[in-house]
Amino acid sequence: MNSYLTAHEILQVRDAALETGLADPMVRPLLFDGIMPKYRGTLPMLPAPGRQLHSDLNEMNRVERLVDGSVPLEIWLRNAIAQTTEAEPLALLQRTLDDVARSAGGEPDIMAGMPGSDIREIKEEIVHRDDTVPFDFLRGGDLAGTAVARIKVPPYQGGAPVQPNGFPHSGTGWLIAPDLLITNHHVVNARSGTGAGRPRADTEDLRLQAQHARARFDYDTDDVETEEATVSELVATDPELDYAIVRLTAEPSRPSLKLAREPLALAKGDVVAVNIIQHPGGAPKRVALRNNLVYAADGSDVRYFTDTRGGSSGSPVFTDDWKVVALHRGTRRVEDVMFQGRTTAFVNVGTQMDIIMRHLKSNSPGIHAEIEKAQHD
Repeated sequence: MNSYLTAHEILQVRDAALETGLADPMVRPLLFDGIMPKYRGTLPMLPAPGRQLHSDLNEMNRVERLVDGSVPLEIWLRNAIAQTTEAEPLALLQRTLDDVARSAGGEPDIMAGMPGSDIREIKEEIVHRDDTVPFDFLRGGDLAGTAVARIKVPPYQGGAPVQPNGFPHSGTGWLIAPDLLITNHHVVNARSGTGAGRPRADTEDLRLQAQHARARFDYDTDDVETEEATVSELVATDPELDYAIVRLTAEPSRPSLKLAREPLALAKGDVVAVNIIQHPGGAPKRVALRNNLVYAADGSDVRYFTDTRGGSSGSPVFTDDWKVVALHRGTRRVEDVMFQGRTTAFVNVGTQMDIIMRHLKSNSPGIHAEIEKAQHD
């Protein structure tokens, strides 16, 4: 992958940034907040603010990711959005961030060929309802979060680590059995790009990438260091259902998550919320609660609205009893879509765990049996 944005798209971002005053030299440090200082020091310095802005964007656009796995252009865009209030430039920056984040994570285009891909307006009959939950809901979420980890996967090519810039790709994974961690296939694939332009690692490289992956549990804040779990092998995967299961070298001392026993179904008039524990963009753990309303579900997918950002591939999608109903696999920003009388920002898609389990039963019966045993222990 040579760049995230075309030259024309770079100019659009530059113009939007100029319009909102982001070329001001006093603002530049805010835009680079969170980007590795060593990398920032390599950027050319120019006397004219507009040229400096254009140069910064061009330089970052040529960098797929840094040694810590971060994507400087993605961080810059998030910071730019935080500094922008004007509607049109803000919308352009948000669309650009969505494209860059999905490409960096190698997410599939979840809207392509999907029922509901031509979403315009979805109305729900029930607007006013009791949205409270029992207090024990919080305890259940706290316990569920201990099984969720940030996973980093280094890319391999031809049986060797990618050089010189083969820096790790980040995603989210979770314990589906005592020493089995599940995430998306595209996370373990560790390739940038979307749609037909997304390359796929060959079988041996995929195996090596999984074996050299690292899972960090209890990554709740940057203030506390926690150990990373290592992976011994890739035990099951499917690119179409977009799941991958790896075996950890040592069994973590924490309970695995329980699966919903039935696929999620949505009858007319139902109001169903799902909850997502995630490591967006490889950052510390976050949780999206209560606003993630399901608008459609079928035998393979759950589709839901949320205001969470992209980059949370592989996250568990929970019902309110903290049972996993789906494996989150992709996010797409949408605009001018009304749901329950409000404009929504993202539409998400998760793969029903029921279809993943059926696929495992047919193709990896031993792994299926391990998971089933863990579900009944």
